[in-house]
Amino acid sequence: MGSLQEQVAKLAEKLLASQRTVVLTGAGVSTESGIPDFRSPGGLWSKVDPLYAFSAETFVKRPEVFYQLGLPHLASITSAKPNRAHEVLAALEKTGLVSCVVTQNVDGLHQQAGSSRVLEVHGHLRTATCMECGSKISWDFLLEKVFAGQIPPRCTDCRGIFKPDCVFFGDSMPQDFDEAIKESSASELLVVVGSSLEVAPVNYLPTVAGELVIINLGPTMADHKVSLKVGGKAGQVMDLLWENLMRNGLVS
Repeated sequence: MGSLQEQVAKLAEKLLASQRTVVLTGAGVSTESGIPDFRSPGGLWSKVDPLYAFSAETFVKRPEVFYQLGLPHLASITSAKPNRAHEVLAALEKTGLVSCVVTQNVDGLHQQAGSSRVLEVHGHLRTATCMECGSKISWDFLLEKVFAGQIPPRCTDCRGIFKPDCVFFGDSMPQDFDEAIKESSASELLVVVGSSLEVAPVNYLPTVAGELVIINLGPTMADHKVSLKVGGKAGQVMDLLWENLMRNGLVS
């Protein structure tokens, strides 16, 4: 197993040896920005039944359920700021050591930190779309409507109901997921950061990748496939990785 420093040194070696590296991030990257992991004890799923409040079927039949039970838990996400893990991943992309980031998170923090190639396989919270005419509004405007008592919020043009552009349970996956499969299939190295890989179909991606490295505090569904498992927090490991690369003159 080795110490964390030794694990990070091996990670640096693998990163430098790979011609095409894709990074897949999960909730463990966002928790250090103050966004709770929905599945952890005391997380959102312990307060709200996700298969009800965040269900595409429920939204079609009773959209007010999401706006009353689900939305309040998401409203704070957009005020979060990137942490060290986001910053280092953005820097690794700029140096050419990472070709793209695939994320299960809907918070947009990778883009805020400076990552330019981000595939959001569960959508995002920047906009919402009218289910009737397809017009879009910003997330802030959606919140304005809801906080003003308009539940569910409706389109001023056609009176259709606005649905956030994140993936609900039962929704089809976005185009970004197809791109993520292509990127993972073409990768020499897939580095999973802060995900237990419990959620389908995203947990399919490690099965099509070349070599697999996982950075996660707890066990994951793909631990049997790894060439390296780094047991640490995302921000701490990414910070140590950057220090290692700087110390060896490989980044500046």
